[in-house]
Amino acid sequence: MHKKLFIPGPVEVKNDVLQKMATPMIGHRTKEASKLQRDISEKMMKLFYTKNQVMLSTSSGSGLMEGAVRSCTRKRAAMFSVGAFGNRWYDMAVGNNVPADKFEVEWGNPTTPEQVDEVLATGKYDLITVTHNETSTGIMNPVGEIGKLLKEKYPDVVFCVDTVSSAAGAKIEVDEWGIDVCITSTQKALALPPGLAICTISEKAIEAAKQVENRGFYLDLLKLYEYIQKKDHQYPSTPSTPHMFALNYQLDRILEEGLENRFARHIEMAQYVRAWAKKHFELFPVEEYASNTLTNVKNTKGISVADLNKKLAMRGFMISNGYGKLKEKTFRIAHMGETTLLEIKELLENIEDILGL
Repeated sequence: MHKKLFIPGPVEVKNDVLQKMATPMIGHRTKEASKLQRDISEKMMKLFYTKNQVMLSTSSGSGLMEGAVRSCTRKRAAMFSVGAFGNRWYDMAVGNNVPADKFEVEWGNPTTPEQVDEVLATGKYDLITVTHNETSTGIMNPVGEIGKLLKEKYPDVVFCVDTVSSAAGAKIEVDEWGIDVCITSTQKALALPPGLAICTISEKAIEAAKQVENRGFYLDLLKLYEYIQKKDHQYPSTPSTPHMFALNYQLDRILEEGLENRFARHIEMAQYVRAWAKKHFELFPVEEYASNTLTNVKNTKGISVADLNKKLAMRGFMISNGYGKLKEKTFRIAHMGETTLLEIKELLENIEDILGL
């Protein structure tokens, strides 16, 4: 029996979207491929509220995260972490021999503009990374406020943001917020199978990359940028055209729903799950910064989350245990992509029934 996924990715994918992945192959050096990739870029620009170039990568979001740090850090990177995926960005820097420091807060708390200001005031850093939506803790960072700070006081610092679990589920205004490299991937709120990553890149980031000698090869953002400019949205390596067929189609569905309507639907689901969590358990993150695409619930009743998930599986549902050091201490319910409030209510009713709440 298929288990309906309420986990932080991969998420449920509509059958018509899945079918688009079975579209017959085209040559990746054809005009048809150029048009497909250009259409995707134009639609993603609308989703991200940006005029910056959009680039695709046949990788997970981690690929472009690593590419951004390696390609655009000239001097030293400051990695702001509110959980496991902020820490991953720091590990990527270390693994690529990029000078970097990590600034981690207690899990459940956000990265604030004041924290960023204190770090950047040292003058040691020319690139920062921030996780917009951290699925290990359920925090959604105030990226817009951090971007305003950088615009006003640190305009030369490259601003890289991980929106892997928030893009298409929360409003992300790349140009207004001053994001230089905004990264996402397909298997979360975009509601596609995993395997394709997407980013925007600003002129500032491009100029920074030109000053970096060893940017790697496959994930060299400058090479990707220059190639698609020269070759009309084609890529140096063979891309996953099945993902692109599906993404192009899904973006039409998203734009047809209406971006503001889509964001409002995610907020409505988030508010419902938060209210349920506070009624029966507690929220793990500071509520003011709680995610709109996933809720992390503190396991105040000491239930066996693993056992709950086994019983949910028998009914056709799946949620997530706490991540890493939070295993069994929290559990996570995703409400992103094409999920509806009706489906969320059905899931929560089943949890209540299993637990006798």
